[in-house]
Amino acid sequence: MPNFRLTLEYDGAGFSGWQVQAGAVRTLQGELEAAVLRVTGVRTRAHGAGRTDAGVHAEGQVANLKLETALAAPALQRALNAVLPEGLAVVTAEVVEEGFHARYHARAKLYRYRIWNGTCPSPLRAARVWWVKPRLDAAAMASAGALLLGRHDFASFQDVGSDVESTIRTLARCDVLSTPVALESSARGEIEIQVEGSGFLRHMVRILAGTLVEVGTGRREPGSLPAVLAARDRRAAGPTAPPHALTLVRVSYSSEARASEARSEPQASGVHSDRPQASEAHQGG
Repeated sequence: MPNFRLTLEYDGAGFSGWQVQAGAVRTLQGELEAAVLRVTGVRTRAHGAGRTDAGVHAEGQVANLKLETALAAPALQRALNAVLPEGLAVVTAEVVEEGFHARYHARAKLYRYRIWNGTCPSPLRAARVWWVKPRLDAAAMASAGALLLGRHDFASFQDVGSDVESTIRTLARCDVLSTPVALESSARGEIEIQVEGSGFLRHMVRILAGTLVEVGTGRREPGSLPAVLAARDRRAAGPTAPPHALTLVRVSYSSEARASEARSEPQASGVHSDRPQASEAHQGG
């Protein structure tokens, strides 16, 4: 049976996350499966690379579904985009080997968290950024983020309600990029946190972002992050940042992951070189 790999882009604001839920809840997985049924007349399960939470966006979510259809991949893509709801689109479609699974075969995921650090809100950015009014020290945030690179127990960065067997994860990138916006003397600019790893715990990226913001405001020392890891206690980390500023940028598979790691080496010296493990769960950020 043909196994289709789909790359999806979506605005998470109108959906209750990726995963199908009981009741009349609008989810991305549910809408995609409904579109497939409408186009082909076949009920099938779409498996996503990550279970993004309500409000979280994606530029490169990956899903696979096994489907008996006469439609070639490009025709299936066009047909799905014709019936999918606003806010969800299939960017690419291809037939892959039957054993491919979007979640279990993923080797790395890249998330981006955007912050508007200004003296006043930015209405045109509001749907995609977290407005933080106090001035942030991006250099201190970057220094703190670098201490999280490598393979660690991230239990302190996991919200309650998760039943994973292990909280050990590997981070290959935790970059903090600052872009000044010189509109007037009081404007400061955007700060972007890029986090890439082999897998993520429940709300892990958002807790990491909230913790780095505390570093940026001076409420927490950059060098305190190893102690936060060692505590293995959610109360040791910072707040959970809001979901609307988080985007799943890319999911990498085998050789793609190795190429991504090679490209990132000049930007993040000292990055732990362990290959991500298939056993590390890929949940929403």
